[in-house]
Amino acid sequence: MVVPATGTVDSVRAFNRFYTRVIGVLADGLNQTPYSLTEARVLYDLGLHDELDVVELRHQLDIDAGYLTRILNRLGERGLLVRRRSAADGRRQVVALTDAGRDERRLLDARSNDDVTALLNRLSDAEQRRLVHAMDTVHGLLDEAEREAAPAVQLRDAGPGDLGWVVERNGAVYAEEFGWDHSYEALVAKIVADFAHQHAPARERVWIAEADGVRVGCVFCVRGDDDATAKLRLLLVEPSARGLGVGKRLVEACVEFARSVGYQRMVLWTNSVLVAARAIYRQVGFELTDSAPHHSFGKDLVGETWTLDLTCGRSAGARSAAVVASPRR
Repeated sequence: MVVPATGTVDSVRAFNRFYTRVIGVLADGLNQTPYSLTEARVLYDLGLHDELDVVELRHQLDIDAGYLTRILNRLGERGLLVRRRSAADGRRQVVALTDAGRDERRLLDARSNDDVTALLNRLSDAEQRRLVHAMDTVHGLLDEAEREAAPAVQLRDAGPGDLGWVVERNGAVYAEEFGWDHSYEALVAKIVADFAHQHAPARERVWIAEADGVRVGCVFCVRGDDDATAKLRLLLVEPSARGLGVGKRLVEACVEFARSVGYQRMVLWTNSVLVAARAIYRQVGFELTDSAPHHSFGKDLVGETWTLDLTCGRSAGARSAAVVASPRR
């Protein structure tokens, strides 16, 4: 467990105070109604079902059993819900909204929608997209069930903005993890610019990996020193997506594409410190054919050349990658 810095705790608490004020939950009643936030949430959740087990409702809301009982009593006294013994298990109690309760839920829904619409109307379309993306990020980071579930990973062709992202993330990730200086980002920028200006779509390609719609990796296949040789370049997997098999899928997609368009071999240049990437290359069938020390990107490194014979039979993994790496729709 990582102990958060005091400043981080202060920032989260400050945001909580800000957002609870913005959405109006500090007022005496939510959305100009007599209901508290928790009461409104109980009405909302009950409205999703014909009836709901009280224990299940408590688990969904993660609130104290006694507190929930008091809320149900108040709402019941107002004629908004009824409680009865479960037909399936007489030891358990279920709760359901009355017609009046459903009317109040619809009123709360409408007023909440109006409030959110008014809030979003202050923002441009681009700002609204940024807001939703930021909220999705917060949700993904704080929801334990979502963090434990493996995200859906897809490969696609590059679209607008993706090449700039490749440059930015390569520069940032390698600076943070290996201390490489700006000269590496400059090299990546040149490779990407050359690809953007003069690549041959029939024989050169870039893949972007996405996990739940967020970019988490990339790789390039470009022409090598002759028509029979392809180069694998700029393999990157975001730290947040490691362990999901993203790197191997990117490499396999690159290899299968190179084989399918007639290249006879694929080469790549890497450095010995990139242990995870080297393991992937070896798994896919690349062989280390040369290594030499050099000083680049502000560090003393050992550069390596790896080569793969593309005239060998296709692997099952490569066939699978070919199916996944469909063009961007």
